[in-house]
Amino acid sequence: MKGSKTGNIFLVGLMGAGKTTIGRQLAKSQDKDFLDSDHEIESRTGVNIPTIFELEGEGGFRLREQAMIEELTQRGNIVLATGGGAVLNEQNRANLHSRGLVVYLRATITDLLARTRHDKNRPLLQTADPQKKLEELFAQRDPLYREIADIIVDTGQQSVPQLVRQLEKKLQEPSTAHANLDR
Repeated sequence: MKGSKTGNIFLVGLMGAGKTTIGRQLAKSQDKDFLDSDHEIESRTGVNIPTIFELEGEGGFRLREQAMIEELTQRGNIVLATGGGAVLNEQNRANLHSRGLVVYLRATITDLLARTRHDKNRPLLQTADPQKKLEELFAQRDPLYREIADIIVDTGQQSVPQLVRQLEKKLQEPSTAHANLDR
């Protein structure tokens, strides 16, 4: 299985798709360490993501994110939740694709909007029309998520335990040893 040498599972998807929540549970059930690239950036800088966006702009944040993804993907036996925009960087996509198994957690705009509506820690959604912004982000990023995904899971209205069980089942399938045929 791709990634079996490192034992890494990388979660990608838009903000609100469930990468951190599902990642924590998956790591626990798979006996792996859980890491979240955004949380690691916040921990090392001592400030939250919106503050980084405010002080350095999105470009400054993306440089920090690239360095963090470069470092974290070199570890072994981890479940890594990436930031929603990590796939915008070609080097990040290459590192994720080559250093572990990539799982795309896909959700509808309606679900993403409901999950992120009251979250002030999402700088890109601090806009007059968050739904329009999510639609733009989905149109831009969905092809990139699909490009590197080995497994695609629709998060829908399932509970976290149901999603984790579904993902564990997919991880056991022989077809996971090859690329996701849905791509």
